[in-house]
Amino acid sequence: MPTLPSSNAQAAREAVAARLRELMLDAGLKGQDVAARCGWHASKTSRILRGTTPPSADDIRAWCVACGAEDQAADLIAASRAVESMYVEWRRLHKEGLRRVQEDFYALHQQARVCRVYVSNVIPGFLQTPAYATALLSAITRFQGTPNDVPEAVVARVARSRFLYEGNHRFVVLMEEAVLRNRLGDAETMAGQLRHLLTVMPLASLSLGVIPLGAERSVWPLEAFYLYDDRRTVVETLTAEIQITQPREIRDYARAFGELAHSAVHGDAVRARIDEALTALG
Repeated sequence: MPTLPSSNAQAAREAVAARLRELMLDAGLKGQDVAARCGWHASKTSRILRGTTPPSADDIRAWCVACGAEDQAADLIAASRAVESMYVEWRRLHKEGLRRVQEDFYALHQQARVCRVYVSNVIPGFLQTPAYATALLSAITRFQGTPNDVPEAVVARVARSRFLYEGNHRFVVLMEEAVLRNRLGDAETMAGQLRHLLTVMPLASLSLGVIPLGAERSVWPLEAFYLYDDRRTVVETLTAEIQITQPREIRDYARAFGELAHSAVHGDAVRARIDEALTALG
């Protein structure tokens, strides 16, 4: 299996592999000994120890039995499952439709006091209109070939916007100027979305910055990421969601956010760019 795109997930996988190695060495065994006792090829043991193949729950149980450490199995299985939850393909998350994932994001927003968001592709979900969200989620459903529950998913997605008005929540958003021009849905849908941005900009809970196309920058355009306080980062790629909880990586994303903010404009300069995008729609 290829290395995970998230170094955080790979590091956690290697930590599980290191614990399995320690059990093997504590038992006075070598890799081929574990393989023989578990009834599999020695190359499998090698892949597990290198962290390139994730062990299944049954693999971990067999390994622990082989090393006389059955009492360690439950903890190692839990640790291994946690690794796999860090990097999850969208098709797996959306196997029953998009609604459940939208509800999970609702909970993340509900729990966070400060949410910092960088987007280079689409408007963040909590700032989307129902029409824009419908166009986006319909496109995702078609592309992934997953069950179509778009109407229910749109309701769950747009529900996040309540936190702009309720509770002690703060949203700091940076978007590439291209996001204002990337059309999802027809011209009317896009125009409605842009006008909605103008409507919510004055809210005290929202800081909206736009990175102009020609801005000098110290950080290149990145894939969309969400920083929930200082405890979790969610990165959205084409194929997967990556959940990052390692403090060092969270600090890296926070630093990148700060660097990107230096290239952004705010206030009237943002309104002018939204107006330009509206005019371009005709």
